[in-house]
Amino acid sequence: MTKTEKILSYHGIRPTQMRSKIYKFLKRKQSAVSFSDLKKASVQKSETNKTANRTTFYRNLKIFEDKGLIHQINDGVGVSKYAISDENAKGKYGTDLHMHFHCTVCRKTICLPNKISEDSLPDDYEVNDVNLVLKGICEKCRKKQ
Repeated sequence: MTKTEKILSYHGIRPTQMRSKIYKFLKRKQSAVSFSDLKKASVQKSETNKTANRTTFYRNLKIFEDKGLIHQINDGVGVSKYAISDENAKGKYGTDLHMHFHCTVCRKTICLPNKISEDSLPDDYEVNDVNLVLKGICEKCRKKQ
């Protein structure tokens, strides 16, 4: 069993070839990726099976998200992006609570290492989603200016 297959199995995800490809691609990326970026990189061009590939892709991303392997980021550009979750930072909400940074020049979104303390969230409320996105110019783009 490969390392990727072990990780998927550990999260309760049956390892398939497509799931392994998706996980490996996301793991290699330094920034969050959109569905279309992920699909372009992973799915073979097939005119006869476009719908099935798209449906299967979304289903696999949903499974990954439900199992806490990845998280979805809404950075305000109208397209959801996905990134690997930090499994060492899980808390009572089942996900790692952290901030994201979206560069308004190169349009990349990255997960920041800064964690949000669960103590700062209200006890009397049920938190279903947290989306903290800082916007500005990344280090690379600032150097180009």
